[in-house]
Amino acid sequence: MVSSTTHTIAGTHGSISVHSWPTSTEPTWLAVLVHGYGEHLGRYDHVAAHLANDGARVVGPDHLGHGRSEGERVLVEDLDDVVDDLHRVVEEARDGSPNLPVVMIGHSLGGLVATRYAQRLGAGLTALVLSGPVLGSWEPTALADLPEIPETPIDPATLSRDAAVGAAYVADPLVWHGSFRRETLAALRTMFGRIAEGPDLGSLPTLWMHGSDDQLVPIGPTRQGIEQVGGKDLTEVVWPGARHEILNETNRAEVLATLTSFVLDHLPAPVEQPAVEEVVGERPNPYSAASDIGP
Repeated sequence: MVSSTTHTIAGTHGSISVHSWPTSTEPTWLAVLVHGYGEHLGRYDHVAAHLANDGARVVGPDHLGHGRSEGERVLVEDLDDVVDDLHRVVEEARDGSPNLPVVMIGHSLGGLVATRYAQRLGAGLTALVLSGPVLGSWEPTALADLPEIPETPIDPATLSRDAAVGAAYVADPLVWHGSFRRETLAALRTMFGRIAEGPDLGSLPTLWMHGSDDQLVPIGPTRQGIEQVGGKDLTEVVWPGARHEILNETNRAEVLATLTSFVLDHLPAPVEQPAVEEVVGERPNPYSAASDIGP
């Protein structure tokens, strides 16, 4: 499996690490991956490989305070700053591929960020995919009201039925394994309110997928959030028995196939270039008497 290459761009609060994955063919669409809380985009190599096989050029950032990007670990005081950073990544990618339709794919907290992006800048998107998004409300935000936030790292068993996924998560030095930041929890609450104020997603084709056994981001509060913001073209898929990271689940191949099938169904038809007729005329004889060429 091919890993991403990375470079940095200037973000709202320091440099942002941007991932891109090579494609062996001319891409037909641009996939922008948006990762979740405490993780990084290096965990998405298999997702990028699948998307590339279906014609995508794949890019995405490590968020502020995450992965290889600058910033105090998992400290985000305003999630619209993360949206602004994400837009810089999209603009840079568009400079290199100006005619490709853009599809944004957000997981967990990344689903929240992608939804807010679609509210603010959705005119530039062809489709939106949400994987276990944190929308509506999220129980851990109540920790912000405590005098001291307890050390409550994410339980790796909630990620996937595939035990290897949890083991790799625990061993990953770029994953945050500490407690929540009060400022970040407050920023989440603020963003829930901003998204609820609208606008909804209008006619933007949106695929929402969730695991029925997601204990980390339960489906009930997310459904309430989806009902607040969902537009006229919403497709819902609930995966029976799946946990939070449906893109890393035991049926990940089926999940990814559903994702790309949705995207390919919503890509605009390629514009056919008009055929150019070749006009064949008589070529002048440079050696004829009429030629300007001397002896």
